[in-house]
Amino acid sequence: MSKIAIVTDSTAYIPSDLIQKHNLTVAPQVLIWGEETFEDGVDIQPDEFYARLKTSKAMPTTSQVSISKMKSTFEDLVKQGYDVLAIFLSAKLSGTIQSAIQAKDMMDEAGEKVTFIDSNSTAMALGFQVLTVARAVEDGANLEEAVALAEKAREHTGVYFAVDTLEFLHRGGRIGGAQRFLGTALNMKPVLAVQGGRVEAVERIRTKSKAIDRVLELVMEQCQGKSPIHLATLHAAAEDEARTLLDKAAKELNPTESILTSVSPVVGTHAGPGTVGLAYMSGM
Repeated sequence: MSKIAIVTDSTAYIPSDLIQKHNLTVAPQVLIWGEETFEDGVDIQPDEFYARLKTSKAMPTTSQVSISKMKSTFEDLVKQGYDVLAIFLSAKLSGTIQSAIQAKDMMDEAGEKVTFIDSNSTAMALGFQVLTVARAVEDGANLEEAVALAEKAREHTGVYFAVDTLEFLHRGGRIGGAQRFLGTALNMKPVLAVQGGRVEAVERIRTKSKAIDRVLELVMEQCQGKSPIHLATLHAAAEDEARTLLDKAAKELNPTESILTSVSPVVGTHAGPGTVGLAYMSGM
């Protein structure tokens, strides 16, 4: 029986205990801040990131996992006898999969041991796809079965979130269909979703608390009549609001898995402080 290694990128921001439990490999995205370069979630953690963001005159930028880092990650796993199944954030949000393709092309015959899946998402909507496949592999799934399961899980996951401002998404070029909300009244809070691999506008709500309530309503609509349900927050320096949202969601949806987690610094760079959302996987 072949050994299968599951690789993802740091935007999934799967809690560290689950990464260790399921032997996941995480390729870090890159955060660039002035003259400094950080590996996402390795050299800089969310608390440090948001504290620095409050006082920094220079704003950070991001870059996908480097080709060399991707290549070394794949090569190390192949040398250990693994087939590699890599599940990454949406290609419409990042060049990460392109880096992976170039890395694979540089590996000669060893590259045949590497397979990619575009999650069409990010944060824990990506994370749930990864965890689903990892758990199946632990139960004996082969590579073909793991790939089919990843593609199925992709259709059962989603994420909705409310942001304090569209400034960060706009500046980072990740605004997608939410572009049409630019220039709206400052007191209106956009509710967004990752749909078809892009950030899309859903609604504008007058207050932050009502926007978060709307996030829950939208997730409930998507999960209605489906079970089991897995839920996870995403938040950028807004843990209390995220915890309240997750508690409400758990009471309404009775999930089999419920995870309180933030977003990685790289995602926080684009979403901006105050972002609160809910990722889900339902029906599998």
